[in-house]
Amino acid sequence: MTIGAVGAGGAVGTIGEVAEGPYFDELTVGQTFRSAPGVTLTPGLVDVHRAIVGGRLPLALDHALYTEVTGGTALAPPNVVWDVAIGQSTVVTHHVKANLFYRGLVFRRTPELGDTLRTSTEVVALRQNSVRPGRRPTGLAVLRITTVDQHGRPVLDFWRCAMLPLRDPDRATGHRDDVDAVGTQPDPADLAAVVDGWDLTRFAAATEGVRFTDLKVGQSWQVGGGDVVSNAPELARLTLNIAQVHHDAAAGGGRRLVYGGHTIGLAFAQVTRALPTLVTVAGWHGCDHVGPVHEGDTLRSEITVEDLTPLATGGGLVSLRSRVRADTTPTGDGGAAGGGGAAGGGGRDVLDWRFVAVLP
Repeated sequence: MTIGAVGAGGAVGTIGEVAEGPYFDELTVGQTFRSAPGVTLTPGLVDVHRAIVGGRLPLALDHALYTEVTGGTALAPPNVVWDVAIGQSTVVTHHVKANLFYRGLVFRRTPELGDTLRTSTEVVALRQNSVRPGRRPTGLAVLRITTVDQHGRPVLDFWRCAMLPLRDPDRATGHRDDVDAVGTQPDPADLAAVVDGWDLTRFAAATEGVRFTDLKVGQSWQVGGGDVVSNAPELARLTLNIAQVHHDAAAGGGRRLVYGGHTIGLAFAQVTRALPTLVTVAGWHGCDHVGPVHEGDTLRSEITVEDLTPLATGGGLVSLRSRVRADTTPTGDGGAAGGGGAAGGGGRDVLDWRFVAVLP
């Protein structure tokens, strides 16, 4: 039942084998999936991605500055890289009902335009959920996602937890793994290594805004104005995300759900407005999707400094927490009626994202 295993065709009206991903009760710990195509990071892909989620990361926009700071040619934006890796992992989560969390994402290298990403996805923990009356039985699958470039060099390594339905609603799988115990926090040395050899002094000289030394733990910003969620299926297609709930309203219970990376992408765009001197993202401590997002919703965020770690070469690692709320639009594709509201009021919680940025 793996995606791509289409059965033999037949006469019109004849149903062959279904091309689909596995259900929860068809997974076993240790299974590894590598069937997703590799993706070459092109300027066109990056431009379309930016048109959908935005973002004002200087090193991704100014290739000349990136060359001066790093000696490289053209940075692939970090949110493009993690979206592609997540999308490649959806060969396992075609039937996903919800994504619960991401943990321990660390950039082992910073890909550039022209690099190709290839991802393997391993099942590392399984837990069948308690049966709820009137609902199809589900289970939690924790996946370890490992992404390398065309030379086999590590790019990303992180964990993702997905809720999947069972094919056989009467089956008791016996899976009782402690999914909360899976995953590790990023090591500070690994996070610092992301910008090893970069000239952050040159970056600071070329940009204007907040510096690492200006920040204090507990400092926070509410980003003025919100960002509407648009082109949700297009972003899913762009990043190879084949989870049905992002494409098929029937699979989403009557309304398509927006891919979680779309919400994260808009949150990141708002972070780059609050902190225009952000150099890059080194990694994530974790990310929880605490509520559904639909196309047409407007997202608003509050960003808080949780920790500060100076780098020996200047600047430092800034642990940030982005909490996002959604105002539901009363009309359009995303539009069940709901309360809008100004930043800080109304709406509903949809994202709690804790990550580590680099500032000069």
